[in-house]
Amino acid sequence: MKLIKIPEDRYYEYKIQAIFDCYKWDPQFCDSNTLSKHILILTQKENEEIIKLTKSLDTETRLAEEYLNQNRKLAKKLALPKQILEQIPNMQTYDKTQNIRLMRYDFHPSTDNHWVVTEVNSDCPGGFAESSLLPDIARKMINMPELEYHSFGEKMVDTINNKLNKKGTIMMVHCTCFSDDRQVMQYLGDRLEKEGYKIIYGAADHINFKDKKAYCILDNNQESIDLIFRFTPLEWLIQMKPRRWDGYFNTITKSCNHPISIYAQSKRFPFVWEELEKAGICMKTWKTLLPETVEVKDVGKKEGFIYKPVYGRVGERISIKEACKEDEYERILQDVKKHPKQYLAQKNFQSKPLKCEDGKEYHICLGSYTIEGEHAGYYARMSPYPRIDSYAEDIPVLIEK
Repeated sequence: MKLIKIPEDRYYEYKIQAIFDCYKWDPQFCDSNTLSKHILILTQKENEEIIKLTKSLDTETRLAEEYLNQNRKLAKKLALPKQILEQIPNMQTYDKTQNIRLMRYDFHPSTDNHWVVTEVNSDCPGGFAESSLLPDIARKMINMPELEYHSFGEKMVDTINNKLNKKGTIMMVHCTCFSDDRQVMQYLGDRLEKEGYKIIYGAADHINFKDKKAYCILDNNQESIDLIFRFTPLEWLIQMKPRRWDGYFNTITKSCNHPISIYAQSKRFPFVWEELEKAGICMKTWKTLLPETVEVKDVGKKEGFIYKPVYGRVGERISIKEACKEDEYERILQDVKKHPKQYLAQKNFQSKPLKCEDGKEYHICLGSYTIEGEHAGYYARMSPYPRIDSYAEDIPVLIEK
């Protein structure tokens, strides 16, 4: 694994193409650039190793969530929101052959030369255009067409074609007030339109359910839906008013992702592994790759632990002191003390930074997608600090032949 810098005289061209050709409409967070000037190169051996681990993790995760879906008492240990716990009986009709299961596992290189996996983005992983379009532009910028990449978008389109036989209406459900959510949906929607699908963009409350089937209620698009592609996190969706969101949990309309995704999205997922293994579900790969994770109350005098929110996203509220800005670290500790059930404690592993040609070091998070249990490409981000948060930069991933 190494970093290659895009030539200075070509970076502006690369950024313009990223904005206008790769749906990277707003390549910054606040005043920070979030489009890396580097490219991440994997060796074929690293690629094969990550794919093998990813598939193993995915097998364990899907078996676990199907078991949890039939065992509401055990699922309570995940600290699911009350509204979702109430919906578990409605999810008993979940049919894995009808729905599309999408996940992304976050890999980090460690100083002991092993991979560490910090979480699975089980519910609404993003980064679709960055993983599908940026790599091709990047390899042209460094004039290395022999480097390979896996296009997430093409694999997702193939999967949808297999489910829908290249016909029907797809609703791209997202938080319509956020342009960064829309750009994720717009990329995939535009690509699916080329396959002949009718694409509707809307919010979660633009769907109504009748006889367990989904219907769009937007003006000029009032019709049945053949596939719900959901990019609205479940913990946000259940706050929707009026309360039409119940239908997402027992609909027979095909979904990507079905709400069954909430089980592994909870960072408390490790707290049910012991019971899962007693039920015959092996969690060996997860146990090998995830740092030790315990309840906040069990940290005591243990050293080297950080706090993470149960439903945190994009690195928010993770108490890695050297990565926190201003008084953020103290505010996190105060919130942990006040709401210990909303956090967990995890052993802080030593992230191994990659050094650039100019001597600067960056920490890497390599997101490995799966669609229906198969590896489906990479979405990587890098940061000068060992916390990958909203300030981190998107970096294309290429693979040596």
